[in-house]
This record gives sequence, structure tokens and C-alpha cells, in this order.
Amino acid sequence: MHPVHPLRRLPAHVVNGTTVSLGIGLVYLLFRECVDAQAAQLAICGAIYASLADVPDTPSRSWRQVLAAGVLGCTAALVILLLKPFTLALGAGIVLVVIVAMMTLAWGPRAGPISFAPVLAIVFTIGLPAGHDPLRTVGWHLSGMAVYLAWSLAVTTLLQPRYRSLALAAVLGTAARLLRSRASMLDGASGGETQSSALQHWVRDEAALAERLQTARNLLFPAAQTPRAQRESAVLLRVIDLRDILLASSLDLELMGNDAVARQIRAGLALELRRMADAVDASRTLLRGATTTQPSTCGEYTVERVFGSMQMPTDDARARLLPALANRLRHLNNHVDRIDALLRGEHEDLPLSRAELRQFVAPEDWPLRALFNHASIDSPVFRHAVRAALALGSAYYLALALPWTAHPQWLVLGVGVVLRGNLQQTLARRNARIGGTVLGCMIVLPLAHVPSPDALMLVFVIAAGLAHGFVVERYLITAVAATIMALLQVHLVAPASGFPIGERLADTLLGALLAWAFSYVLPFWERRSLPQAIARTLKALQNYVGHALRTDADSGVAQRLARRRAYDTLGVVATALERSAFEPVRVRPPERELALLLDHGHRLMAHLSMIRLLLTHRSAELDRPEAAAALAAAKDALDASLTPDRPPDVPSPALQQLAQGMLPAEPPAQDPLPWLLWRLRVAVHDGSKAADAAREALARLTGRGASGAPTSGT
Repeated sequence: MHPVHPLRRLPAHVVNGTTVSLGIGLVYLLFRECVDAQAAQLAICGAIYASLADVPDTPSRSWRQVLAAGVLGCTAALVILLLKPFTLALGAGIVLVVIVAMMTLAWGPRAGPISFAPVLAIVFTIGLPAGHDPLRTVGWHLSGMAVYLAWSLAVTTLLQPRYRSLALAAVLGTAARLLRSRASMLDGASGGETQSSALQHWVRDEAALAERLQTARNLLFPAAQTPRAQRESAVLLRVIDLRDILLASSLDLELMGNDAVARQIRAGLALELRRMADAVDASRTLLRGATTTQPSTCGEYTVERVFGSMQMPTDDARARLLPALANRLRHLNNHVDRIDALLRGEHEDLPLSRAELRQFVAPEDWPLRALFNHASIDSPVFRHAVRAALALGSAYYLALALPWTAHPQWLVLGVGVVLRGNLQQTLARRNARIGGTVLGCMIVLPLAHVPSPDALMLVFVIAAGLAHGFVVERYLITAVAATIMALLQVHLVAPASGFPIGERLADTLLGALLAWAFSYVLPFWERRSLPQAIARTLKALQNYVGHALRTDADSGVAQRLARRRAYDTLGVVATALERSAFEPVRVRPPERELALLLDHGHRLMAHLSMIRLLLTHRSAELDRPEAAAALAAAKDALDASLTPDRPPDVPSPALQQLAQGMLPAEPPAQDPLPWLLWRLRVAVHDGSKAADAAREALARLTGRGASGAPTSGT
């Protein structure tokens, strides 16, 4: 394999951070050469506000977000400048600006960078020396923002092919990690700490893949229908299907037991999954520009190939499962091989049209009704807006009372960057912020001996790019870069002030503690949102069942959309359960019931994947009245059990119509119908268990007939 060029190794966030640095540097140079250094420093503020929302995206989405961040930041700067002569009134202005800024989170995570622009404007504006005319200052901000907006639109348009490739490479890298996580779960299936750790890695990798898949959908599916775009879209669809089948890879393994034979079976499966992960990594390297001498392939999957010459009695029922397990690996490997072939230039017709693919793209609009839906004390967005406003306002007034008052904006910034919408993220930001500030101050110490303002401005611009590029991937680097920026900004604006490192350390530590304390003001504990999340999960599973158990070929788009919604809703519950582990014990949701809901819900999704494979690849043999009747009965049974308000002790009549008994006597290659009937039965079983766990969790959360914790959420 020929090595990848170093520049092509750069991930998307590094490329994005680099372009942001170049854009901010361009704004500074342009205004310094055309006007003067003071105008350049003011213009660069507007550029930084806008750059916060400059992330890899399509041009039609990107320019709106960059413009919104720039305008909101400049507006906040104007408010603060007008109130700056009035020391006490300025605190009230900070509260007002922060409430407005945080309410933009009503539009979801995509509004996160936009919501921080006004907070950064507060910090930059308070830090300006006295005597700046508000209108003139904001005029320079807007000018810098306009230049950066033009830069951003040009770069985003130019880098679209690269962004699409990088997004797809990120998907492939995460898919390879997910394959290895599943292999680790098989290795640790005997239980204990190893299995628990493997499960945690699986959950994290599954959530990361879901996020990267949506990012790639947003970039790839709206693209023009060129041969390259079509191949990349085909690869993405293959990865989505691969994840679906991978979820089913551990089905039925509990029937194997835990003797030496069962361990050998699991070891064989784990080994093949790791080989596939290596093949996916090779495809990712190929996408980034490397060339290989031959295609990566794992070969043909057979029972002998995977499990070797196993000593298993002929009457051992487990032997009937081995062909099915090998068949799953064959389907997985088929997707892996097709991904490699597509990246080598082979053509593949997409199963969906470009218009149908666009239905999977996240919405671009910003409806006002989203704000109205959160204009309530019961809304997590509204609670966070009020909490953040009180925290930043308190930080400002506290800074005025401290022995050091030269830079009150630093304490405001320390609170603003640490305080998040939930306790888990706040704690993670708190630790990274403190550590990053210490490291940043150590880096600034030698910079104090650099006499050239231009050299320091270059360091400032580079730090801005690093802070932007790593804010999601690794916040510790962002914290280091932000510390360098803050200290350099003070020095560049007022060189006589030097580098107040001690004050910076003290403000960061105090700000982190304040943010931690305010996390308990108007908290929105995870248990408050879980009843709605659980109800949505049951509804999404119910909807997906209705599409997955259909035999007609016209339900492809609807079936894929329903599958994505089901995965998304299960992911919301999983994320809430993970975050709740950091909350006070008295307000934590019922972990056992939620874990059962996730376990059986994912098993149901896996069963449905296996049923879809049977219906797709053995359609001619399953075109029989018995199969149609069983599918209808299973659909009715699952539809009844997944109804949220259905009593858990009422049996479904349709369930009784399904075949009973253990594993079919004959392998699926001889007759798939008994295996379809058996798979439908266990799917109904897991669906019923998921629904029962959901209802028990709802009872515990709402207090109906349960002795669980109170639901006040405070």
C-alpha cells in the first residue's frame, strides 16, 4: 500500500480549523493594510463571532449559520457597548443577552455554535479599553463578519468534495471501531468487568457512528448526481446496512451456553469481525488517497472457515445455528467487500433516488414555533437559558467585588464555556477547562519574551483555529488555545498590561466552580424528559415493525426512515441513561428498567433485520400463505404489545398463532419457513419484553403504582 499524502491524512475538524485560521488571518491583514491596526483588531472580533458556526456543511446550510452567528454576536456587542458606561446596568444587560443567546438552542444542537457567539461578544466587548464609540466599533465588527462570511462561503463551496470524502472517512473509521467493539463484547461474553467495559465502548461507538452518519447524510445526499457522489452515497448506504446487520451478530448466542464449544464459537465470530474491521480501515485509507495492490477481502464464509473442525455431538441443537451465524458474517462481509469495490471505482445503482435520499437530510429551516414550544419553565432549553443568564450575571458582579478587577470578562467566560445543559457535560468541561488553562498559561510564558506584535498575532490566529477545530473532538486542546487567545488579546490591546497569568488562573478556577454550582439551579434532570422519550421509542419501534414486516418492494424509503427513527429514539434513551449516572442518586431514573428496554429494543431491531434478510434473499421460497399469515400475526402482536397505554398483563391473541417450540430441526438452507416462524416468535417475545420494561420505567418515573423517586426534577 502506498502511503497517504500527509495533507490528506488531516481529519475534517483539522481542515476546518485551518480554514478558519486562514479566514481570520485574512480579515486581520486586509483591514490592517487598508485601514489600521485598531480597525483590524475590531474587525477580527466580528470574524471570530461568525467563525464559530463555520463547520463542514453544504453551502446552503453553512452561510445561514455563519451569518446568524455573526449578526447575533455583533448585536450582543452593541448592547454591551451601550451599557458599558453603567457598571451595574451592564450586569443586567449580560443576563438579557445570555437568555436570548441560549434560547437559540430550541433549534437543537446545530444552534450550539450560534448560541455561544453572543457570550464571546460579551467577553470581547468588556475587554475593550474605554472610549470606543459603540456604533463605530460594531460597524468594524460587521465589516469583519462580512469579509469572513464571503471567505467561508467560497471555502465551503470549494471544499465540498473534500468535506464529503472526510465525512465518509469518519464514518468508515467509526464503523471499524464498532466492529471491534462488538468483537470485544463477544470475547467478554462470560461476564464481569471485561464485558461491562466492552458494553460501554459499544454504546459510545454506536452513538458516535449515528452522529457521523447524519453528518455524512447532510453532506452526501444533497450533492449533485456525479459518478463520484453516487459511489460515495452507495458506500454510506452500505455502512448503514452493515450497522443494522452487525447489531444482529450477537443474536441467539445465549443459546450456546458458556462451555468450551461456545467460547470457541464466540472466538471465531470475534476474529472475523476484527478482520472485517481491518478491511474497513483499509477502505478508509483508500478513500483518503492511498492505493493498494489488491482488493481487501475476507473470502467466502462457511461454517468450516469460521469455526474450524469443532467437536460437537451430532444431536447438539447448537449445530443448527452455526450455518445461520456463518451466513450473517457472509452478509456483513458482502457489505465490506462492496464498500472496497465502490471506492475503487465500481458502479452500483442506488436503491433510492436523489429526491428520496434528501428525506434523510436534517432540516435546514429555523421555524419560530421552535422558540414558542420552549417558552415554558418545563422546557430544558428555557431552564438552561435562565440558569446560564443567572450564572454569567453573577460572575460579572462577583468579578467587580474581587480584589482583582482588571478583567471581569474572564470570570464571565470561565462560567460561559463550562456551564452546559446537563451535569455530565459540565463536569467534563470543568476538568478540561482547568487543565487546559494551566497548560495554556505555561505556553504563554515564553511568548512574553517575543517582541513582535505580528508574531503574536500569528500565534493568536493559529490558536483561534485550534480552539475552533477541537471544540467537539477534544475540548482540552480548545481550552489551551482559548487561554492563549485570551492572554494574547489583552497584551495586543494594551501591551503595557503584560500577561496577567495569575489572574487568568484564578478566574478560570473560580469560573469552573461557579458553573458547577449553578448546574444545580433550575436543573433539568434526565428523568424529566424520559417519559416522552420512552413513549417516542415505543411509537418508533411500533412504526418500524409495520414497515419491516411488509413483503412489498415499495416500502424502501418509508422502511429506512422508520428504521432511522427507531435507532434515534433508542439512542436518546441510551444517552439519557448514560448522562444520568453523573446526577444525584435521589433523582436518577430507574436504571434496570431502562437497560432492559434498550437491550430488548435493540434485540427487536436485530430480529427485524434478520427477518428482512430472509424476506429479501429467500423471497421465492417464502411466498407461501403460511409465511404471510405468520408475518401478519407477528405484526399484530407487536403492534399490540408496543402500544404505550396497553396493560402489560393482557396477552395478544395474535401471539398464539405463531409457531412455538425450540430451534427448527433443519438448517435454514433446506427450508427457511420454520426459521422465519421461529424468528418471528422470538421477535415478538423481545418486543413484548421491551414494552413491559418501558411501562415499568414509566410507572417508576411518573409515580403511578411505584415507589420510585419523586418526579419534581429539582
